[in-house]
Amino acid sequence: MLRYMIMAREFDTAMLRLYRQGKAFGGVYSQLGNEAVSVGSALALDRTKDVLFPMHRNIGGHFVFGQTLDQLMLNHLARQGSQMRGTDGTGHYADPALRIYGNVSHLGAMIPVAAGFSLADKLRGVTTVSMTYIGDGGAQVGEVHEALNFASVHKIPLILIIENNQYAYSTPNSMEFACERLSDRAVGYGMAGATIDGTDVELVYTTCSEAVDHARKGLGPTLIETVTMRMRGHAEHDDFSYVPKELLEEWSAKDPVERYIDRLIDDGVVTREETDELRASILNDMIASIDRALEHPWPAAEEGLKNVFMSTAGEGH
Repeated sequence: MLRYMIMAREFDTAMLRLYRQGKAFGGVYSQLGNEAVSVGSALALDRTKDVLFPMHRNIGGHFVFGQTLDQLMLNHLARQGSQMRGTDGTGHYADPALRIYGNVSHLGAMIPVAAGFSLADKLRGVTTVSMTYIGDGGAQVGEVHEALNFASVHKIPLILIIENNQYAYSTPNSMEFACERLSDRAVGYGMAGATIDGTDVELVYTTCSEAVDHARKGLGPTLIETVTMRMRGHAEHDDFSYVPKELLEEWSAKDPVERYIDRLIDDGVVTREETDELRASILNDMIASIDRALEHPWPAAEEGLKNVFMSTAGEGH
């Protein structure tokens, strides 16, 4: 868990620097503060049976499911050899070999797709747990409600993680929903629900493992609200000046990575020296991966025309 969380943290830190250097294009969507959610949840799945539909703040889940650092770096730096052929600078890719699908920019649209994946397998007599994610803002989109209702009716083995990171871009929770907890909605759908501390990776893992077991027994979907804080703006172009400094300071003290390091040291699992060595090793791997990616050429211009569709109606079109 700690290794994956540090990998996610250092990947984010590297992308922030590359963005400022003009080497990363498009949006850079940090998951600082959400590492425990992406890692703990993905680890609860069976990589050989289940599927992951990650969002843009779930890089930790990509690592858990076996995605290589080199491939992610090529993808995010939009270089030749990336899974998007260099036409995209974020995580909009699918890797069927690793059972990773997503993400979809139209927030909310991925939940019915994830439900459909598990439903298709269910019709074939196979139980495949789909896990996907949405933010507190995206959870207000109509497609989310439709998918959860549909999944509940048909007992689809779907797990939705709502990452309640306090702000939907600049809109605070108080302007997004009136219920006390987003998991309160679960009872209305007729599904299991829980709200947990999203900075505690072991709690996330345990809760998600229970949800996976619930799904495998044919009992239907689970809605899990993880309460965290988005420690950067919506994307790196956003200075998030709308967030009170006191709130950021409060959540900074709950940093999921540092919190877990302290816990493991206190429990005698590791020493401070060992965690420092682990971080240094991961950082060295990150730097080497960046160097390799930057050596790759840009994709040919023709790649931008592939898989782009238009009407052929009318002469000359």
